[in-house]
Amino acid sequence: MSDLPVPHRVSRVRRETADTVSLTLVPAGERALEPFAPGQFAMVYAFGVGEIPVSVSGIGHRELVHTIRAVGAVSAALAALRPGATVGLRGPFGTGWGLERAAGQDLVVVSGGIGLAPLRPLVLAALEAGRAYGRLNLLVGSRTEDDLLYAGQVRAWADSPGPPHCRATVDRPSRTWWGDVGLVTTLLNTAAFAPEHTTAYVCGPEVMIRATARDLRHRGLPAHRIRVSLERNMRCATGHCGHCQLGGVLLCRDGPVIGWDRAESLLSVREL
Repeated sequence: MSDLPVPHRVSRVRRETADTVSLTLVPAGERALEPFAPGQFAMVYAFGVGEIPVSVSGIGHRELVHTIRAVGAVSAALAALRPGATVGLRGPFGTGWGLERAAGQDLVVVSGGIGLAPLRPLVLAALEAGRAYGRLNLLVGSRTEDDLLYAGQVRAWADSPGPPHCRATVDRPSRTWWGDVGLVTTLLNTAAFAPEHTTAYVCGPEVMIRATARDLRHRGLPAHRIRVSLERNMRCATGHCGHCQLGGVLLCRDGPVIGWDRAESLLSVREL
């Protein structure tokens, strides 16, 4: 783990939506960060502006992909970068999805909005591993078709006979929309999995996480095999400042990925 930002160069910029881009970053020198695991995050520093935590959305040889939505000063500065620009990275931080612990099991991956970004490396890793896992279900929710991340990749997965079994839904469909309409939890009825041999991974708005975990529990999944990624205001990423505290959990250190057996009580308290 790096205590100081390590310079990285923007090698590619991909526009995902009107306010969201994916930056492919490579080390600007010989020094590189330790390998990331799906679900972990980096502190991404825009020189002269500040730094923010961003989950890794792609992991390659000496390159990382971070998908960033412009919602504040730092994220807007990062989203405006062009190839050749330099940023600073610290990391890797936090817990990963722990995909390796689900070997031989069916997988259910449920995302809402920008929550697909930290789940994408998990899906790619499961696909690359082939028969190491059982059935792979990917359920994607978005407000509109224009807000859908990795639209081309999601459409290709949905059109393929699989794996993964991929379904996408939006709240407000356009005339060109090709998927389902409604809440992402309604897609759970289309997923084929054996609850006693399944691990689920969920990321999105907290109301969506709670509803998805509730429905998965009704389908018979044990709480400890429902893995969720939570978000709070991370400043230091080292567990010292306390800004990301959720109950007794420091999400930068103990999360952001934790089991539902631990998260349920934390998310049941309003404004915690």
